Amino acid sequence: MNVNPIQLFDSESSTFTYILVADDETSAVIIDPVDHNCERDLAHLERLGLKLAFVLETHAHADHVTSAGKLREVTGARAAVPSGCGITPAEVQLSDGDIIRFGPDERIEVLHTPGHTAGSVSYLWRGNVFTGDTLLIDGCGRTDFQSGSAHALYESVTGKLFTLADATPVWPGHDYKGQSVSTIGWEKRHNARLVNRSEEDFCELMAALDLPKPTLIDIAVPANKNLGLADGA
Repeated sequence: MNVNPIQLFDSESSTFTYILVADDETSAVIIDPVDHNCERDLAHLERLGLKLAFVLETHAHADHVTSAGKLREVTGARAAVPSGCGITPAEVQLSDGDIIRFGPDERIEVLHTPGHTAGSVSYLWRGNVFTGDTLLIDGCGRTDFQSGSAHALYESVTGKLFTLADATPVWPGHDYKGQSVSTIGWEKRHNARLVNRSEEDFCELMAALDLPKPTLIDIAVPANKNLGLADGA
């Protein structure tokens, strides 16, 4: 089996979901699943003979509803989320430097990378980094809601993600331009939001974006704080 990250795409929200497979080819975790793709994701797991150990979230999403709660119910996996982002039903609350273990000897390191939201994290696995909405290909997440901070995002990217090896593959939480993967080195040299910008310049740029409110934010954020399940489910 190919043990590289399995990357799945949701065309409605331009969200990437990832399945990471352990060396034993029976254990897996999933990152940032989307509610209406739950059956698709379960079919992938069944087809590959995988037992789901964890459902991981990079943050409480504003543009789609997660299927974390349903996947947990169906598979028996545990939900693991960033601490401080208000997803209280999850069994595992993650902090910077925590290690998630699955399979015989797989380890995922948690990197607290706030800015898009106060609780945003990235995940480092086998030299790959899954950056959620913190670092995108040739861009970054917005910082104007959910306790976002352009100052924090700048530090998360330049002070933490950009200290990883240049060859580190970057697997983002979204893409809107038909791209699927980048590297830390490429983003350090070419990212249009960050290259050759001081922190002050970056914060001015982010403040001037004047982006529309996400269509689903009033539905998605409360739902995602309950792992995508209806109240009382």
